[in-house]
Amino acid sequence: MNETMYWIRFYAAAAFLISGVVIFTIELLGVYKFKYILNRMHCAALGDTLGIGLCLIGLIILSGFNFTSLKFFLVLLFLWFSSPVASHLVSRLETNTNRKLSDYCEVKD
Repeated sequence: MNETMYWIRFYAAAAFLISGVVIFTIELLGVYKFKYILNRMHCAALGDTLGIGLCLIGLIILSGFNFTSLKFFLVLLFLWFSSPVASHLVSRLETNTNRKLSDYCEVKD
């Protein structure tokens, strides 16, 4: 592989990894900023999905296209499917069990 292609691949992977870390930082600030649990969960679920996606894409680019990158891709698919489903289930549990839900948001009958 020529040296120029190596550096292009390195900079592209670094850009994805840094973007993922920035998304994780914004997510962390959002989780501490919001008071209500559903707002926190929404922020965490969106941040995790995007941040993990960007970081794993960066690792796929960095490792090249081999068996390791296939495993990274499978982890990425699993997390993209499981994280929103888990957040949805926990939020449904919160809305079904919280008696003071009307204190936090407008409830329509």
